[in-house]
Amino acid sequence: MIEVKETSLKSILDRAINEAKNNHTSPLLSMTKKINDIDPLRFFEAAEQLSMNRTFWSTTADAFYIVGAGNAYDLAAGANAIEQMEEKWQKLLAESIIHNPYETPGTGLMTLGGMSFDPAAHKSEQWKNFSHLSFIIPEFILTKNENICYLTINIRVREDDHPGQLTGRIKRIENTLCDSSVNIPRGTGVESTEDIAPDEWKQTVKFAADYIKQSHAAKIVLARELRVKLSDKAQITPVLGKLIETQTNSYVFAFERDEDCFVGSSPERLVKQNKDELLSTCLAGTAPRGKTQKEDARIGSSLLHDEKNRSEHDFVVKMIRQSMEQYCHAVDVPEKPVIYPFKNLQHLYTPVTATLEEGYSIFDIIGKLHPTPALGGVPREKSLKFIRNHERLDRGWYGAPVGWLDSNSCGEFAVAIRSGLIQGDKASLFAGCGIVRDSDPEAEYEETNIKFMPMLSVLGG
Repeated sequence: MIEVKETSLKSILDRAINEAKNNHTSPLLSMTKKINDIDPLRFFEAAEQLSMNRTFWSTTADAFYIVGAGNAYDLAAGANAIEQMEEKWQKLLAESIIHNPYETPGTGLMTLGGMSFDPAAHKSEQWKNFSHLSFIIPEFILTKNENICYLTINIRVREDDHPGQLTGRIKRIENTLCDSSVNIPRGTGVESTEDIAPDEWKQTVKFAADYIKQSHAAKIVLARELRVKLSDKAQITPVLGKLIETQTNSYVFAFERDEDCFVGSSPERLVKQNKDELLSTCLAGTAPRGKTQKEDARIGSSLLHDEKNRSEHDFVVKMIRQSMEQYCHAVDVPEKPVIYPFKNLQHLYTPVTATLEEGYSIFDIIGKLHPTPALGGVPREKSLKFIRNHERLDRGWYGAPVGWLDSNSCGEFAVAIRSGLIQGDKASLFAGCGIVRDSDPEAEYEETNIKFMPMLSVLGG
């Protein structure tokens, strides 16, 4: 990694072009600066007007935003496993020219992306634009952290580039992206919804419960799909705005690939990194919110003492602890979960903290944690095999890790639940639940209906 101290855009470009000439290379140049306050949603919408593929990430509890426009570099090209990503990322960091005077998380050279829930599963036409592993470095990135805005520009520099021409192009795009007068369009409405094979899904739930009773597995997570027909082509920006407004304490995300967009608001953190400090959280065990404070407290207390939900939660906590202990020290796990409330649902919650051992990375942790028992089952391989053979959908990126990491050794990944794949005027929403030996198909079906609500409501349903 070559750190650059100059602050002039032209001088930074001159420096990078000279290096390209001297070494006959095409290094990736990354430049970060502070900019005036800009609405992340307007930045996202402006990128649409420039016909640039977009990426969006927000930690709503912290008012933290990352918005990517365009694609300067495909980090995942040629990689077929998450374990290969660390080597590719470190190689890119070593070969790039990085100008970033800040230690702020989400600044400097950064990559954002995700992966399929199960790369071994059959890939359907529905997910054709989303490869099994896809991490990109956007050409322009807006980061808003603690009400301070940063703009990072990433560009491949070649020895025959002209600094004046590059400066002009960068300035033109920057002015468009940072135009505070950009209008955010109104959202669409929902014309109709279609449950995909609900009776067959309930039969699969029963079959899974019987399979578990025969001691073949302890838990299997089954997902299903709800198809939505919209009144017009979906506008992603207002969908994100509604998710930010309604889904507090969640990760709001959007990943565009060509004409398709995978979007959601997940409450479930997989892992957060700040230097060598890691935080993972178990969010397993679900109940609805009450209509009154008294009813809400009663439901929460019942959830804390419910044998099925506590067992489901403990599966995940145990797995996270064991996974962390392989790569970390000072692993700390509270003895009991607490209730973590969201607008529509409340969950059992246990945070797990640890210190990453030298020589390991966040990619090692992701590879070990995914899929958690909350999205796959217990034991992992048997539950995955059952899902592969009996679930009637291609999950694609649903239930898989999505997130970001930067050259400051910071990053965060969530599990992509409460999500949907938007394709023009259609959307496919996904939801799942953990099946155990005494699961009731009708009750599990109703639980998935509740989990569809965050996405269905922001689409206008």
